[in-house]
Amino acid sequence: MTTAPHSVNLEEELAAIWAELLGLTPDAVPADVSFLRLGGDSVLTVRMSALVRRRLNVVLALSDVRVEITLNQLADLVRRRASDEPMTRTLPLQVTRRPDPHAEFPLLPLQQGYFVGQQDGWELSYDSAHYYLDYALRGVDGDEAGDALSDAIERLAVHQPTLRARVTPEGRQRVLADGAPLLKVYDLRASTPQDAAAALAEVRQEMSTRGPDPTSGPGLDIRLTLLPEGEGRLHLGFSLLTFDGWSSGVLSRDLLAYATDWNAVLPPLEVHFGDYVTALADLPKTEAWQADRDWWFSRLDELPLPPALPLAADPKDVRPVTMGNREHRWSAERWSALRRECARREVTPSTAMLTAFAIVLARWSGHRRMLLNSLQLNRLPLHPDLHRVVGAFASTMLLPVELAHGATFAELAAAAQKTSGEHAAHNLITGVEVGRELARRRGTWRPVGPVVFQSVLGVDAAMGSRPPEEAGPLGRIIAGDYFHQLRTPQVALEVRCFEIGDEAVAVFSLVDELFEATQVTAAFTEFVALVDDLADGSGWDLVPQLPETTDLPDGEDGPRLGRLPETASGQYSGPPADDLEQTVAEVFEELLEVPVLDRGADFFALGGDSLLAVRTVVRLAKEIGVTVPVREFLSDPTVAGVAHTARSRMGGS
Repeated sequence: MTTAPHSVNLEEELAAIWAELLGLTPDAVPADVSFLRLGGDSVLTVRMSALVRRRLNVVLALSDVRVEITLNQLADLVRRRASDEPMTRTLPLQVTRRPDPHAEFPLLPLQQGYFVGQQDGWELSYDSAHYYLDYALRGVDGDEAGDALSDAIERLAVHQPTLRARVTPEGRQRVLADGAPLLKVYDLRASTPQDAAAALAEVRQEMSTRGPDPTSGPGLDIRLTLLPEGEGRLHLGFSLLTFDGWSSGVLSRDLLAYATDWNAVLPPLEVHFGDYVTALADLPKTEAWQADRDWWFSRLDELPLPPALPLAADPKDVRPVTMGNREHRWSAERWSALRRECARREVTPSTAMLTAFAIVLARWSGHRRMLLNSLQLNRLPLHPDLHRVVGAFASTMLLPVELAHGATFAELAAAAQKTSGEHAAHNLITGVEVGRELARRRGTWRPVGPVVFQSVLGVDAAMGSRPPEEAGPLGRIIAGDYFHQLRTPQVALEVRCFEIGDEAVAVFSLVDELFEATQVTAAFTEFVALVDDLADGSGWDLVPQLPETTDLPDGEDGPRLGRLPETASGQYSGPPADDLEQTVAEVFEELLEVPVLDRGADFFALGGDSLLAVRTVVRLAKEIGVTVPVREFLSDPTVAGVAHTARSRMGGS
C-alpha cells in the first residue's frame, strides 16, 4: 500500500512545491487558481510530479497532472492516490537495476527511427542523427582547463553509463563495461584572430556534418578550443540515438559540476536508462497501454495530412548535409511580457508558439486542417531518479490541428491547448508507433509527420536550476554566445522553442533544398510578428487571416509536402520463382514469425516495421552475400521486389 503523506497540512506541502517551481512564496499560491494561471506549463508539471513523489511518496501519472489543475484538485488527487484508490493510469511497472548492466536491451521507438534513418532508410536521411552546440567561455585557465574537463568526462562516464552506450548493427543497444569519450583540445592561444576564426569554422563544419555515431563509437563528442586572451569554446555533439533534449541539459550540468571541482561527488543514481527501457518491455501488456493504442488507432482514419507546403524538390531526390536555420531571440523583457500575457489567458507559452506556427503553416500551405508532429519529453514517472538520468527517453506525438475560420487567436490557442492535452493524455503509445500504423493504412513509405513542433520552454525550471555560469578552470560560461546545428531524419521543417537565461529563442530548422528561400523567410517573419503581437497583448483578440479551405483540394499545381507520388511496388503473385526469392521468403518468415508463401507478400503487411527491415537486410547479407540498401528495400518490400534488388546488386537482371 502507498504510504500516506506525513504532512499535517497537505495543501501547505503542495503549496511549497508550487512556490519552489514558480518562484513564488507559499502564501502567494491560491488554492483555487490553476497552475497554468500562476505561470506553470506542461514541462513544469513533470518536475511537479517528481517532487510529489520524492517528498510525499505518492506516484502521480503525468496524464493526471494537467496544467489546468488547481492546488485543491492536486491535493484531492494526492489523497486518493495515497489511499490506493484505483487510478485510471496507474502502471504496474517497476524500474530496478538489471542483473547484467552490460546486457543488450532494445531501442525505444524514436531511437529506432533515428537508427533506420542513419542506414539511409528514409528520405531526408543523414549518416548521423545528431545535435551540435558550442558556446563561449571567458576567463579560461588554459593550463588547467583541458585536464579538468578530461577528468570530468571520465567521472561522468561512471556516473552516467549512457556515455558508454553502443548500438549494434541489428538495432539493439548495450553499455560497455568501461571507457569514456575522449576529449580533443585545440590550443589556438597563440593564433592570430583570422587563423583562430578559420580553425573554429573548420571544427564547426566537421562536428556539424560528421556527428557522433554510437554504432561505431561514443554517442558524445566533446571538444575544447582555447583562444587568445583567456577565451574559449566548449563544443558538444550529441547523438540523438543516445541523448534527448532533457538529457543534454542533465549531462551539461553534471559535466560542468565535475569540471568545476575535482572533488565533486554527485548523488548516486539508483537506476539507469537500460533499466528503464527493460521495465518498459511489459508496457504493452498493461491495460493502460492497450487503451491508449485503441484510442489512437480508432482515430487514425480521421487524421489529416501534413501541411501541403509547396516544394522546390521531391524529398526522395534530396541528400541534405545539414539543416538550415532561421532564428529569432526575444529579450528578457519581451519574453517576460509574453509569459504574463499567456498566464492571463491560461495558455502556456508553448501553446502560444504552436498556434502561431500553425497559423503560418496554414497561410503558407493554403489550408486550415493539418497533421503536425510534436516532440515530447515523455519520461514515465516510474522512479524518482529518472529525471537525473541521461538517455534517449524522448518520443513523438502526432497532433491534428484544425484552425477555426473567424476565431480570434485566443480562441485558436485555447482549442490547440485542449487538443494537445487530450492527445498527450494518451502518451503510452508513441507517435512513432502510431505513425507506423498510419503509414500502413495509407500505403505510404514517406514520413507521415515531416513538420515538427518542439518546445522545451520552462525546462530549466523543471530541472530545478539554471545551467551553471561558472565552471572553475573553464571560466565563465556565456550561454548566449552559441552556435548550433541539427540533423533529424524524416523532418522537412521543425520549429524549436527554448530559453537561454532570461531570453527565449525560436528556430526554424529545415532542409533548405526543399523550399524556396523567400517563402521560408516570409513564413518565419510572420511567425515572429505573431509572437511579438502576443507579447504586446494586441494579438490575442485579433482574428488571423486564414485560408477559406479546410483541406487542400486535389489537383493543386506543383509538388506539395504530403501529396507526393509513391513508388509503386511490383505486382507479383504465386510461389517464389527461384532460389533467391525462396531465401528472401525464408528470412521474412524467420524475422516476422509468419508463413510467407507468396512472392508478392509485402513485408509491412505481414507485420514488419522499419527496424525489422534493417535486421532483415543484415540477415539477408549473411545469407546471400549482398547488402540490399534499406531505402531500396522499403521502396518495394515484397519478396520478389527485394530479390530483384538483390539480383541487380549481384549484377544479374
